[in-house]
Amino acid sequence: MSKIAIGLPAFNEAKNIASIITQLKKKYKLIIVCDDGSSDLTAAISEEMGVVVVKHKKNLGYGAAIRSLFLKAQELDCDILVTFDSDGQHQISDIENVIKPIQNKETNIVIGSRFLGNVEGTLPTYRKLGIKAITNLVNSNTGNKITDSQSGFRGYDKKTLEKIIPSESGMGVSTEILIKANAQELKIIEVPITILYQKEISSQQTLSHGTSVILSTMKFISIEHPLKFYGVPGILFLTIGLFFIIWTVQEFSIGGSIITNISIIGIGSTILGSILTMTSIILYSVVSVVREKR
Repeated sequence: MSKIAIGLPAFNEAKNIASIITQLKKKYKLIIVCDDGSSDLTAAISEEMGVVVVKHKKNLGYGAAIRSLFLKAQELDCDILVTFDSDGQHQISDIENVIKPIQNKETNIVIGSRFLGNVEGTLPTYRKLGIKAITNLVNSNTGNKITDSQSGFRGYDKKTLEKIIPSESGMGVSTEILIKANAQELKIIEVPITILYQKEISSQQTLSHGTSVILSTMKFISIEHPLKFYGVPGILFLTIGLFFIIWTVQEFSIGGSIITNISIIGIGSTILGSILTMTSIILYSVVSVVREKR
């Protein structure tokens, strides 16, 4: 029988955590709460209810909480870890659908997709577009065809827990895991879930979240695919630079004068292209050496 852990990243969730734990304990024996430096009674309530509690002395971020849940699940030798938001948005009844494909050995990772299931409440259009844009960026660099790369409702099998240790401390951890899973050739599938949006998130918070995720995604893509990320633009800029330099030489040979704008574009593009190309080669070599040592 599989040893299943339900992992709850929590920050100041005292008003929700007791209800969620009570419902979870009706069906699941092992519940892990990562209290990410809460200033309220989140940790105390969780401990009082007899679940496993991992404490951060200060708020480190969502990604750091997911990392702690991964490490604790490894330590407890779990076969499956399900990450489940502690703010009341996710439905406990959906957990079984997330777990089942892993138990049946169909996949390594299961994502609960909001876009395949039902959304109760209001998901602002700008958030929906942002999630889809980030998802498309991830898909274009991993070859996956997922619909919701930012869902925190996920299931991970034992192999995933052994091969992936998240390092991103912020919200970019969701894309980090997917990119690393792709590099490890782990299978990912989605199942529909129902999500309840009880409160509106400010556009400023959404923008901050989106910016963090995009920067994190670009960072991990650049590490996993340096030749594509740096090399392709580098060659493009070198080609542009060469074109403008040849144009400059032709103008000088015909009229005896140098057109400043054209020459600056040519030199600038050539320098930028050279830097990007060299960066891609160096980073590719470093990454290859690190992988070989592993």
